[in-house]
Amino acid sequence: MTASDKPPPDESRRAFLKGTVIGASAVAAGASLVDAAQAQMPAMDHAHQSGTGESGVKIGAFLSLADSAVVDALSERIMPGAPGKAGAREAGVINYIDLALAGAYADLQEFYRRGCAAVDQHCRASHGKSFAELAPTEQDAIITAMIDGKVPTFTWPTSQAFFATVRTHTMEGMFADPVYGGNRDFAGWRLVGFPGAQPLFTEADMASRKAFTRGPILGLQAQGRRT
Repeated sequence: MTASDKPPPDESRRAFLKGTVIGASAVAAGASLVDAAQAQMPAMDHAHQSGTGESGVKIGAFLSLADSAVVDALSERIMPGAPGKAGAREAGVINYIDLALAGAYADLQEFYRRGCAAVDQHCRASHGKSFAELAPTEQDAIITAMIDGKVPTFTWPTSQAFFATVRTHTMEGMFADPVYGGNRDFAGWRLVGFPGAQPLFTEADMASRKAFTRGPILGLQAQGRRT
């Protein structure tokens, strides 16, 4: 989706993301990276439980309560849940983004701070509420304005750049291996029928057009324990 596109309806957005899941879910890493990610995740879960509600207080590895609410709501509109279909919230995308901003994406911390502040500033000025408090249709209208560059509270980053970045990270959190903090319980992989990092696919498996059902979904953590 380019910056000039309107956000598609939920089902169209879901279909588009399914078409791009191959690249996102093919993430691979060495054992040292897996160990590092495993070490971070328990601390993140504990921190979320101890948030205080003050806008500047961290509730996880990096994000404040206010910023977390913006990112969580944005990601859920990008990849909305539906009955029987996991969305960004159920898949723990906010956990993935928070861990990434404390680690591999640390250079984007100020980018996220300023972007989240600009979103909420605009929403409070135009609706008297934060972005997370708006109805889904109102949130979609704000997203449309962001994509069109019509949210005046943005300077740097631009609204288009901020939305595109959150969208990319939402896709990563939905479909990357759960070892990175998202795709909780393989929610994203189950959504598109991806079997994970299986130790072996037979020729028949590779030739089949049917969903893989021979074994359980496996991620990097399971593979690490096997080796």
